[in-house]
Amino acid sequence: MKSLWLDGDRVIPVDGFSPGSTYDTVVVGAGITGLATAALLARSGMTVAVLEARSVGAGTTGNTTAKLSLLQGTVLSGLRRQYPQKVVNAYVEANREGQAWLLRHLQENAVPFQHRDAYTFAVSDKGADRVRSELAVSRAAGLAVAEVADPGLPFPTRGAIRLPDQAQFNPMDVLESLAADFHSHGGILVEGVRVRNITNGETLSIRTDAGDVHAGHVVLATGTPILDRGLYFAKLKASQSYAAAFRMPAATTLPTGMYLSAETPGRSLRTYPSDIGEILIAGGNGHRVGRDPSPSARLQELLDWTLEHFPGAEATHTWSGEDYRAANLMPFFGKLPRGGGKIHFATGYNKWGMSNGIAASLAITADILGGHLPWADTIHHRITSPAGAASVIGLNADTVKTMAGGWLKAETAAPDTAADTVPDEGAGMIVRNGRNPVAVSTFDGVTCRVSAVCTHLRGILSWNDAERTWDCPLHGSRFTPSGDVLQGPATARLTALD
Repeated sequence: MKSLWLDGDRVIPVDGFSPGSTYDTVVVGAGITGLATAALLARSGMTVAVLEARSVGAGTTGNTTAKLSLLQGTVLSGLRRQYPQKVVNAYVEANREGQAWLLRHLQENAVPFQHRDAYTFAVSDKGADRVRSELAVSRAAGLAVAEVADPGLPFPTRGAIRLPDQAQFNPMDVLESLAADFHSHGGILVEGVRVRNITNGETLSIRTDAGDVHAGHVVLATGTPILDRGLYFAKLKASQSYAAAFRMPAATTLPTGMYLSAETPGRSLRTYPSDIGEILIAGGNGHRVGRDPSPSARLQELLDWTLEHFPGAEATHTWSGEDYRAANLMPFFGKLPRGGGKIHFATGYNKWGMSNGIAASLAITADILGGHLPWADTIHHRITSPAGAASVIGLNADTVKTMAGGWLKAETAAPDTAADTVPDEGAGMIVRNGRNPVAVSTFDGVTCRVSAVCTHLRGILSWNDAERTWDCPLHGSRFTPSGDVLQGPATARLTALD
């Protein structure tokens, strides 16, 4: 599976890695948060290096649906149930500033994007109640949201609201432009180097699998923090959702906006003006990472739903993206605990990283350069509501239960007595070597045997039959069949057992 955005011959220039080098700032991760932060700091005259474990955009940014909108489904009403309106307003202001900054960058650098109205719609009475609540909170936050009788969808709705003049784009166009901006100010962009740890000192020592480098500041722009300081992995829900791009019959009338449902399973729609005509992009059907028995069935359900409402659509790409939602719904960004004020991070965008990611970049850059953003202060000093605290407690109780259940299932798995155990093509299973859980899979005709224990906090992995990966149900780490890390918080690969 490869996203529409990542499929192609795009080449973003990168630099070599120089062990022992010292920089003013090292940014870990080359998604939208990392590259925007790096560009901003490089513009200020700092020496900056970006270290990306895989390739630019390989994580969440390259697998998003890339909507840049202040109407975000039912996010604002969800926040209002936990926080005063003042805090909700600060969240909106952060996203407004992030959106405005990115739109200016796109316009100044001739990066293509499309203005679109954003819609939240409902197909049930319960969803309609959520839409009305979102309308009220959005208006209280100063957004020009209005009810609409007909959102222009090919199926009945029970209610919809619209925010005019939002934006959409190809996220790799954005990353390419940010990387060029960064390079033009002397930045160093490195791919294929994974950061393993960071040690405090007069300067920070960044340990990678290719050697150490040093910096005055480090920014973790890695989706979920790869350092456990602050235990943010325990405050986040890692979710995986699906998307597909469709070539449409010539006579098809496509929706003209960006759409998101108020109910679950989620349904997202937008279009993209490609070389082969206007493409429809459908998304949704999310679930907790590593906890669904058949992700491929989730993807198929999304494909079936799209074909039901858009007859004749032909899927050209299918993919999934991993997102992180804070248990108390508000994104985290700022200084990481026990980092001496030198380690900064951002996470928990709840699927709205195009604006939240830029907002976090602006806030982190202000921290490093000595600036001040009032909305960031309000978000930092918010008080978690009892409901938010209970959500964190429930999240971690559920994690402990999942971990225990995974080990119990692994201990009762069939013993691996035959060295030639070979799952069917595209399949994976957990077996035992003595009492040690072993993950065995076959992909592209190659059978791999690796430890079935996540290298982060020892959760038992599960096979993802859509992406052909081993996924951790505790905190969302993901690995290739041969054990390489795809998503953190894990930084160490699985032990190969062949």
